[in-house]
Amino acid sequence: MVGSSRHQASALPAGLPPRLLAWRVLQAVQGGAYADIALERLLGPSGLAAADRGLATELAYGCVRQQRLLQAWIDALGRRSAADQPPKLRSVLELGLYQLLFCQRVPAAAAVHTSVTLAQQLGLGRLAPVVNGMLRELLRRRADARAQRSGGDAAGADQGGQASEGPTTLEPWTGLDLPADPAASLGLRHSLPAWLAEELLRWRPLEQAEAFGRAANAAAPIDLRVNPLRSSREQLLAELEAAGVRAEPLPELAEGLTLSDAPGNLRQLPGYAEGRWCVQDRHAQAIVPLLDPRPGQRVLDACAAPGGKATQIAALLQGSGEVWAVDRSAARLRRVAANAERLGVSEILRPLEADATALASLRPAWRGHFDRILLDVPCSGLGTLARHADARWRIDPDRIAELVLLQSQLLEGVAPLLAPGGCLVYATCTVEPRENGERIAAFLNGRPDWRLRLERQWWPGHGGGDGFYAAVIDAPASGEGRGR
Repeated sequence: MVGSSRHQASALPAGLPPRLLAWRVLQAVQGGAYADIALERLLGPSGLAAADRGLATELAYGCVRQQRLLQAWIDALGRRSAADQPPKLRSVLELGLYQLLFCQRVPAAAAVHTSVTLAQQLGLGRLAPVVNGMLRELLRRRADARAQRSGGDAAGADQGGQASEGPTTLEPWTGLDLPADPAASLGLRHSLPAWLAEELLRWRPLEQAEAFGRAANAAAPIDLRVNPLRSSREQLLAELEAAGVRAEPLPELAEGLTLSDAPGNLRQLPGYAEGRWCVQDRHAQAIVPLLDPRPGQRVLDACAAPGGKATQIAALLQGSGEVWAVDRSAARLRRVAANAERLGVSEILRPLEADATALASLRPAWRGHFDRILLDVPCSGLGTLARHADARWRIDPDRIAELVLLQSQLLEGVAPLLAPGGCLVYATCTVEPRENGERIAAFLNGRPDWRLRLERQWWPGHGGGDGFYAAVIDAPASGEGRGR
């Protein structure tokens, strides 16, 4: 079996090092590791060139995301189901299948050859013919499907019910026998857990559920928020253009822009070290303006880490007022403090390690103290599946029920801290109704003096950003009814 040192990796056959690294990530994920942590740990000492690092990242994250679809192909192509395959071999097969189905820039011959070679290098030489046979069978099936489409109705719909882009365009599931059940078909084609596919069809019409599935597997945009204390959007766009980085303004956000290309190490871009911008999804950027923080006000960000919204609030206060950034994790609060320092808002941003559900008892002087409260609660993250490769496999209905309870406790915990006539914004990065509208309805039940001023749900892919939810709630002008 191959070793893991940089010297041993450099001695591997051409094309193998990034695939071997991706295989190791898949093995780590099978063992319970988070995909991003495993990838970062393995990439660090790998010595891979930038192009190979990019390929390893795409393969690792892509195989984790597309796990259900890839394993359906293994079931269809092999004599043994994916569940019965040796785990080491299954990861080799997933890597090979992913390249053939999703990596248009990887020649099919290269995908097959490197997969067979990887099996041999891993001590699976006896099973290398299985890898070769299954991948070539996939190519034959896809070639047959392409020939049938070219000779038939080229403008017809593919097996997923979507119009094809041309006579030879194939969806990655073309050639599989799809389930008749709409939820089972949706889940297999877009590699979503069965429970989530079923829920999506309860929440959304089929066409919009399909859009969610595609967005969950698309490359997430890289959005930046300009720090108005140190730059302007026009200035930063000019600096990026001078550095050869294409970027465009986000029209609905005064400080937002999006990068048109993946630029590699973001920290090397102009203005990062000087605190002129930070990375923040476009819909995440839209939350703080709903809070409308103003100079001189007292603001609480009750679940603040890693600090994107807390620093955005602090910048809008323009050096006058106070922002308390609360989080239960000391390590995560250190990230908040580091971001505040880089962005030049540390003088008014005050980190506090605490449980936000108990702030009223921990800080009794804070009752009725804050003009604005942001409650960006821990949630299922179903709006950010494109950014977190393994998130869909780590969340389930039982975990969502636990989160709903925590979200209720947080709402009840911070409500007494809001000043009369103050504003509370509740936010999540999910599309699950129990965590969003239903949670707010339950909170407002029995609080007739509180007013839901605005409620908004952003869906993944709509406008290019992540899925977010926000509710803007006004407290009564008198002190009555602010807490129970």
